[in-house]
Amino acid sequence: MAETGEDKHDKSFDIIIFGASGFTGQYVAEELARVAEEEGNLTWAVAGRNKEKLEGVLKQAAETTGNDLSKVGVILANVNDNQSMSDMCKQGKVLLNCVGPYRFYGEQVVRACVENGCHHIDISGEPQFLEGIQLNYDKKAKAADVIVVGACGFDSIPADMSVVFTKKKFPGVLNTVESFVSYHTGPKGGAGHFTTYQSAIHGFAHFDELPKLRKQFNYKPMPKYTPKLQRRGAVFYSEKTKKWCTVFPGSDASVVRRSQRFLYENNDERPVQYGAYAEIGGFFALMMVLFFGIIFSFLAKFNFGRKLLEKYPRLFTGGLFSHEGPTREQMDASTFSFVLNAEGFSAGADEEQTTHDVSMVTKVTGPEPGYVATPIVMVQAGLVVLKEKDDMPASGGVFSPAAAFSRTSLIERLDKHGVKFSVVETALPPKVETALPPKVETALPPKVETVMPSQE
Repeated sequence: MAETGEDKHDKSFDIIIFGASGFTGQYVAEELARVAEEEGNLTWAVAGRNKEKLEGVLKQAAETTGNDLSKVGVILANVNDNQSMSDMCKQGKVLLNCVGPYRFYGEQVVRACVENGCHHIDISGEPQFLEGIQLNYDKKAKAADVIVVGACGFDSIPADMSVVFTKKKFPGVLNTVESFVSYHTGPKGGAGHFTTYQSAIHGFAHFDELPKLRKQFNYKPMPKYTPKLQRRGAVFYSEKTKKWCTVFPGSDASVVRRSQRFLYENNDERPVQYGAYAEIGGFFALMMVLFFGIIFSFLAKFNFGRKLLEKYPRLFTGGLFSHEGPTREQMDASTFSFVLNAEGFSAGADEEQTTHDVSMVTKVTGPEPGYVATPIVMVQAGLVVLKEKDDMPASGGVFSPAAAFSRTSLIERLDKHGVKFSVVETALPPKVETALPPKVETALPPKVETVMPSQE
């Protein structure tokens, strides 16, 4: 393992994983170790505060993948030390930022990347952070020709890119999409890590700040299409799946809407109306979600309540989150599925048409979402920035995933690495057969034979 000098600023590495010694960072390092060789001559490094922990990450990754990682770099950098952040970013072309919650630690990293010419990828599911970075750093990133893409984990690449996929496959004009995500665990169950839980606590606590932030963009009104996608209740029963569902609590809806706005304003694409939901399950599961949800939402409003939630994550989530996170056995047995119900108009339909006549169901499936699928999509997003920048927006800037990747090979890359996109079914309007007029037979006069006079 090669330790880099602080004065080495020659872009020694294609990719740097910052926060590699964290829970998610370990799995991102393992995923990059798996795919580095197939990409050919890829140079990369791990970065963080503690050299011994970083070396331990590489040792674990080498054991897990069976690959020789002796040439992988080790960079010491502290999010609270601006000089070390600059030194790190000067050495890399693309930074995979795994240090969360991003509300507390994200802006310092983005700033260092923009100022030192390093593209930035994160896995934030925090709308306030994501939109705040766009507001404050988009112009700076454009001036520096630096790509900054947030939400490149389970929140929200499966949602955002599945809308892109559905739009490309839709046989006509896509108008509305509703997504339903479900999680499937094995016999040992599943769990989430404390950092994800902590991000949710503070995101909920400061949710009322989002409208004020969004007003600062001075967005122009988006076009209004009919039929309008109707909002569902916070909790509802789905007749299609026969399960109770709720509004998805992550960043999917806000990210998809940002992407649709970008694609409309920059690529002249018709925006898609979108709603994001999560399947809960049966009635007992619904009662558990409501019980813990009421306690969580109450305590998150107060400083003392947030401290209690952070101190006892297992207690206040019914074991769904912990400081330890899931075991490898739990992750290996878990999967996710994303079902999208799409509706729109057939090709060539009247522009004034207000009734959907085409529907499609698409699906995204993959391994455990938080710490298996997230490293896959984060690494592939980083590789696309590294290798396909010419197919991305012409200048740098701060983007949502679909805004950055809609014209790249990201979906094909994900499909190859276990996050599968597919069309389940398509319902087209019935063909209208045009009845031909009955065949009219014209009566001809009888043929008259002329009798020639005899030659005899």
